[in-house]
Amino acid sequence: MSSPSAPSHGLPVRMPRPRQSGRHRRPEPVSAPEDAPALVLAVPGGPSAEARSLADEVLSIARSELPGLDARLGFTEGGATAQGGEDGEDGEDGGEGEFPTLAGVLSRVAAERGESAEQQPSAVVVPLLAGPDGARLRVLRQEVLGSGSGAVLTDVLGPHPLLAEAVHVRLSEAGLARADRARLFTVATAADGIVLATAGGDEAVQAAGITGMLLSARLAVPVLAAALDQEGAVTETARKLTEAGSQQLALAPCLIGPEIPEGLLEAAAEEAGCPTAQPLGAYPAIGRLVLSAYMSEVGITPQSAQTR
Repeated sequence: MSSPSAPSHGLPVRMPRPRQSGRHRRPEPVSAPEDAPALVLAVPGGPSAEARSLADEVLSIARSELPGLDARLGFTEGGATAQGGEDGEDGEDGGEGEFPTLAGVLSRVAAERGESAEQQPSAVVVPLLAGPDGARLRVLRQEVLGSGSGAVLTDVLGPHPLLAEAVHVRLSEAGLARADRARLFTVATAADGIVLATAGGDEAVQAAGITGMLLSARLAVPVLAAALDQEGAVTETARKLTEAGSQQLALAPCLIGPEIPEGLLEAAAEEAGCPTAQPLGAYPAIGRLVLSAYMSEVGITPQSAQTR
């Protein structure tokens, strides 16, 4: 006999579960406040379809973690629309062209926000860089400051444990490391020494060295950082690992991708005589790190986002 509160036929009705009370209850979904600044992802290097696709995927990850987020991208080294327009002029893609420039996006965001931009930053610019690249960051700071848009610039994404995780995954995908450090199976081609490639000079190497220590702890093999943009640095670092007893080396980029000049990674791997993993790309942790940098700058926490 059916109860008056439920249908007498068909599929059972799924009733909403009562919200748990107390310290173990699940947090409410977080969304961006309506007046939150825009997140503008600063994409290094020249515009390309591959870089655009990667940046779009990174922003998609950030939006999925913080619904309602106004997230855009801008290339730091010039851009043009698919139709050949200049410097990110208006196009079919959201009014910002296929390859919008950072300067153009910041100007547009400031114009859209008008007087509200005077109360807080109009945008938070997050560099799509895994580590400090002095030359690129100097240009980026000047561009953000000189835009007059009221935007602010965050730190780069690393060093961070999530970058070590991402490098580990890329190595395992290339068959150069165990996929799971908790399991005891072996990979015949697993490297016993890792050259962690970065770009940006000595400061970038020092930062990558921190990520390298975390990676070394994950893989239980020695890891040394080297700058791709310093001639002979990768080869010299490979020599040090070999002299220390490593026999099967691998090159692992602690780089996202757009910041690497075409062919540089492959040339360095050939010179050092070792296989290479792929750059980090749009690994999910990259999107989360971009969002974390934005939220830290704006001061958004799960609690504050709920109460606004």
